[in-house]
Amino acid sequence: MGGVQEVQLQIRGISGPPSGSPKDTEAAGDDRPQPRSKLKHWRWWVAVAANVFFILAGQTVATLLGRLYYNEGGNSMWMATLVQSAGAPLLIPFLLLPPSQSDSSSSSAAAPPVPRAAVASTYVALGLLIAGDNLMYSYGLLYLPVSTYSLICSTQLAFSVAFAYLLNAQRLTALILNSVVLLVFAAALLGVSSGSDGSSDVPKGKYPLGFALTLGASATFSLILSLMQRAFQRVVRRETFAVVVEMQMWTNAAAACASVAGLFASGEWRGLAGEMEGYGKGRAAYVMTLLWTAVAWQVSSVGTVGLIFLVSSLFSNVISTLALPVVPVFAVVFFRDRMDGVKVVAMLIAVWGFLSYIYQHYIDDSKAERPSDRDEPIVENTDTS
Repeated sequence: MGGVQEVQLQIRGISGPPSGSPKDTEAAGDDRPQPRSKLKHWRWWVAVAANVFFILAGQTVATLLGRLYYNEGGNSMWMATLVQSAGAPLLIPFLLLPPSQSDSSSSSAAAPPVPRAAVASTYVALGLLIAGDNLMYSYGLLYLPVSTYSLICSTQLAFSVAFAYLLNAQRLTALILNSVVLLVFAAALLGVSSGSDGSSDVPKGKYPLGFALTLGASATFSLILSLMQRAFQRVVRRETFAVVVEMQMWTNAAAACASVAGLFASGEWRGLAGEMEGYGKGRAAYVMTLLWTAVAWQVSSVGTVGLIFLVSSLFSNVISTLALPVVPVFAVVFFRDRMDGVKVVAMLIAVWGFLSYIYQHYIDDSKAERPSDRDEPIVENTDTS
């Protein structure tokens, strides 16, 4: 689904609005003027809304451009894989930002530093997994209509729950189980359908293979998320904005190197010049399609990193998955994908599954806020007169 999505780490402890929010000010008994705290609160919400937009727009544009690459004559699997992670250097400016006060306090309270060799080997291992995952997604996008592809990708949320339960000891509730079952049903509906969408741009007879590869890629992506969480807990041992961006950048750099190696080992690099010359919209459009696909994945990455830092990794993961049913709507407009009854039902089931998942975590957040309300000091009336 793109190297950008691998930054959706399930990091614990990075959640909620900044310490300057009205809620924190009231709890601390601060008598500072309220307009200033309200301004900080609104800035936080504007930042969250902007990052949500980056994820939705980035993923949608990148997926549609990936389909356009195939439709206009592109056929290099390794090139389609490379552009999903090749934009990693675009994240370097975020590493140059000065650390925030919360980052500084987190670093000062962190455990002793881990040897860089252990961190580097972890990044390389994750990068290789990401490259393989991106390759499966590339095949899936080639062999499936983009609307079907996106709906199958929505099962990554169900796989995330399963791996989080097995590897990260996440508890399961009735609402989460309901979400998993609904997403599985949505994928099953697409799996048992005929696979013919009336799209001449999709290779005939490849629907079962495309379905299996996309489903496998979604499962692998969810496994990567759980492994990243364990890497943060066992290897990196720090949870700051800079560290999150660093993991995103270096794992994608490793994935890009693996993709370049695959491009040369497979011999596909020899056909790139001819592919450019035969591209339906021209040579310039060929370069721009690949360039903006890489940029779009990194725009989504910036939004993902921002939501991890501002709210939580879980919220970032949900927003990223929620973007997937948006793609079929644009696929109908731009690629004339047929939106039949099976797809409509699958989309509605998937959206209902997302809502169940989000509602469960709304309940969890509400419960988490109650103790802070009870922790406020109670002033007793000691006047006995």
